[in-house]
Amino acid sequence: MVIVTTIRRDVVTLPAARSGPDNPLPPLRPLDELHRIDDRDREDLPPDMARQIGHAPLSSLLPVRVRDGYGRTREPRTTDALVIENDRLRATVLPGLGGRIASLVHKPTGRELLYRNPVLQPANFALNGAWFSGGIEWNIGATGHTTLSCSPLHAARVPAPDGGEMLRLWEWERLRDLPFQVDLWLPDGSDFLYVGVRVRNPHEHPVPTYWWSNIAVPEERRVLAPAQEAWHFGYERRLRRVPVPAYDGIDRTYPLHSTFAADYFYEVPEGRRRWIAALDGDGHGLVQTSTDALRGRKLFVWGTGAGGRRWQEWLTEPGTGGYCEIQAGLARTQLEHVRLAARSEVSWLEAYGPLTAPPEGEWADVLREAGARLEAVLPRAAVDAAHEAWKPYADTEPGEILATGSGWGALEVLRADWKLPGTPFDERTLGDDQAPWRALLRTGSFPEPRRVRPPGPTLVAPHWRDMLETAPATPLTEYHLGVAQWHAGDRAQAVRSWERALALAPSLWPLLRCLAVADRESGHDERAADRYLDAFDDLCRERRDSGESWTAAMAALGRETVEALLAVRRPAAARAVWERLHPSTRERGRFRLLEAEILCAEGRREEARAVFDAGFEVADLREGAETLGRLWARLSDGPLPARYDFRMRPSTP
Repeated sequence: MVIVTTIRRDVVTLPAARSGPDNPLPPLRPLDELHRIDDRDREDLPPDMARQIGHAPLSSLLPVRVRDGYGRTREPRTTDALVIENDRLRATVLPGLGGRIASLVHKPTGRELLYRNPVLQPANFALNGAWFSGGIEWNIGATGHTTLSCSPLHAARVPAPDGGEMLRLWEWERLRDLPFQVDLWLPDGSDFLYVGVRVRNPHEHPVPTYWWSNIAVPEERRVLAPAQEAWHFGYERRLRRVPVPAYDGIDRTYPLHSTFAADYFYEVPEGRRRWIAALDGDGHGLVQTSTDALRGRKLFVWGTGAGGRRWQEWLTEPGTGGYCEIQAGLARTQLEHVRLAARSEVSWLEAYGPLTAPPEGEWADVLREAGARLEAVLPRAAVDAAHEAWKPYADTEPGEILATGSGWGALEVLRADWKLPGTPFDERTLGDDQAPWRALLRTGSFPEPRRVRPPGPTLVAPHWRDMLETAPATPLTEYHLGVAQWHAGDRAQAVRSWERALALAPSLWPLLRCLAVADRESGHDERAADRYLDAFDDLCRERRDSGESWTAAMAALGRETVEALLAVRRPAAARAVWERLHPSTRERGRFRLLEAEILCAEGRREEARAVFDAGFEVADLREGAETLGRLWARLSDGPLPARYDFRMRPSTP
């Protein structure tokens, strides 16, 4: 048989916003988590679901940093892409952006099977901030969009089970310290893209695990999944069982029939084939199916309310059409984490391709016909067989390297001497962020920097914390040790580590900021405000230039300082901090909002209202955030202007 599948390099040019620097301050505050249920709903859940919802939810972003330096000024920018295609399908993959499949085209019909975003606009939806909409994304780590949404993955050519080539993507997921891989291949003449996924736990202890494959499709669709019930979860944080397709007299399988943003986690019966499809009015669209390990199926809708429409515009270009998401995951809902035993792995196979079936009619009839047509074009047994055929190839060492991810996996492999066939983490990928930790591993000491600069990232896993505890107690070591202790829940010891470092530290502001966070978390708001002021003063004295890293530190610390001062009703001090920020920082939407909050606290409501009237955009506005609406309500009795209306839930009385 002649194999005609090809993998080639390409570039994609899109109007894109600059990503900007990461926030240099360690994320010590608890997650602003939207996906936690009301305790009233727990007693009505199936026992396995209740157990997995309570299993090790993420409490901190550490060791990952927040990515909030992006803006909303878009210019044509090129992004590296990898294209895998046969005579039937063409998939465009962005290895530098989480391995996102940006496009999946069915060549015989010319149909784009996904929602392909015409712009690349980061927004604050990932666990660590920057995320963008469209395509197929691979979410690993914990409830929410992965911290790798806008990060590079390793990529390489690998032999495929049919004698052709696969495109392998792999990386080290840092929230749970788990290596994973995604293998994509197109059998000759196949209308389906096969995706083999493996998550490994190399540790001597079990690890909570999370995976959801999120597929963006145009929202003018009917979404089909073999279920009669679903778990509905909205931004009111209530999880309840509802009938499918209709409840409250409305057929919710049409995304545009819902008013507010919501998740529908379909209750696919045991033994039924796992699949989900989105079909247009003519019955054409995309279907995703998998082996049974990928249990869950979900529909996410933005809804037709003002907030949902605003978010759709925010994430793309107005007038280009909206999207919904069909998804597949390891558990029934995204609120759950499953237990991955020590020294074990979980794998499955997914398939993505076109489906044509009648979308209208009685639900049972529609499902029966769609299921039969899926079975005709891709039998369930064929998917199971493809998974079995792929598994021996999952350990095959990559050939030509096509893209390079981070060096964190190489550091962990170097530390533990793990053998991870199929997913090499080469020492040559180690970079500046890993350098001091490599030195700690080799010498037992954490090196002091050669020049004054903001501290680098902190590693917080127990093995790194143990090394920091036995290293010579230099100020920088104590700083990192305190962050690791804080992450472990030993807050009193963390405070002692930071306080010990103050006596000898040449750079005080990182320590003072950590102590200020500790004060706020323990309810000592006045002391926190004072420490924030001292930290900001020290940073202003220490700042060496107007380069990106120092400006990012000033912006991040300045924002936290202003917020702490406003919390204790000290607007004059807050204004003094705001005015010391770089002019380009003050022009950013986040800081225009801070200016309005300062003006409001000063009693200058008309001037605060003028900030709104002049217009601003908070680039890193958080999913579900209601900050704009709350401040507007203090300034005006009128309705919230549409440009600021991002509300994703019904108004509460």
